[in-house]
Amino acid sequence: MKPIGSTDLKTILFSKRANLYYLQHCRVLVNGGRVEYVTKQGNESLYWNIPIANTTTLLLGIGTSITQAAVRDLSKAGVVIGFCGNGGTPLLSGTDRDLAIQWFLPQAEYRPTDYLQCWVKFWFSDSLRLEAAKQLQRTRISQIRTLWAKPHWSSDRALLFYNEDVESALSKSVSVVQTAQSITELLTEEGRLTKKLYGFVARATGYGSFTRGKESTGTDLANRFLDHGNYLAYGLGASATWVLGLPHGLAVLHGKTRRGGLVFDAADIIKDALVLPQAFISAIAGDNDQQFRSTCIDNFTKYEALDTIIDTLKAIADDVGAMA
Repeated sequence: MKPIGSTDLKTILFSKRANLYYLQHCRVLVNGGRVEYVTKQGNESLYWNIPIANTTTLLLGIGTSITQAAVRDLSKAGVVIGFCGNGGTPLLSGTDRDLAIQWFLPQAEYRPTDYLQCWVKFWFSDSLRLEAAKQLQRTRISQIRTLWAKPHWSSDRALLFYNEDVESALSKSVSVVQTAQSITELLTEEGRLTKKLYGFVARATGYGSFTRGKESTGTDLANRFLDHGNYLAYGLGASATWVLGLPHGLAVLHGKTRRGGLVFDAADIIKDALVLPQAFISAIAGDNDQQFRSTCIDNFTKYEALDTIIDTLKAIADDVGAMA
């Protein structure tokens, strides 16, 4: 049989890649032409392959190091690299300790600029930027409506989060989004709906009383899982915007005064639909951080979260860009 050369291999479409890695206490390097991470077990060094052609994001946690050769190969494969703290949070830049969402993006400045050109056509118009934010929120609500109705949320019982109360809250939110006159109104409605969603899921899972707040993440498992899962979603958001060539500063809804605002916008498309329910289920089940992350990533892959983010951003660029 004729051997398959590296030049004959097909590139995996970025939105179809399956892997998102969080690594800690290891060294990432190139070994025999492959990117691997090395862990210690006693006096032995164990080498584990990273399938970079099928990977979107690499999060490097505490106790990690990475070689220049590994960064080179990861960048060639289009893998987004982020440095983070324990358990995936907070996400840190490699050059400062700003807690904003910052990533080391692959340097491929010869990517097509089609979507960037469409995006900047409307971005400087307040009214069109508002329309783009509305389209983003409508898709977010549609994802919640679709995915919460699927009985996939628990292995021991078919948990369905979607009911008449949820539908009523989502329908009301759609109406508010449609008539909103400013970004402030959209952000207020987003916060109001999210607070209701926390209550719906807490009751459905039997979690009990719940208050969202980072100050309680040390003792409240659902809060901690929400933070961890959200950062995974930010990884997908950063990957999607890089693929489309959209700078992270061109946000339409969140953090327009911060460099990473568009990553928040992109992650919002699937965050409440997939991360929020899983955080409570994993907390009730007593999962550890690794089990929760693994389940989140499986859900992202199963329900094509990256595809959804990319398609939504493309549609906004095309539709709202055409109005400019």
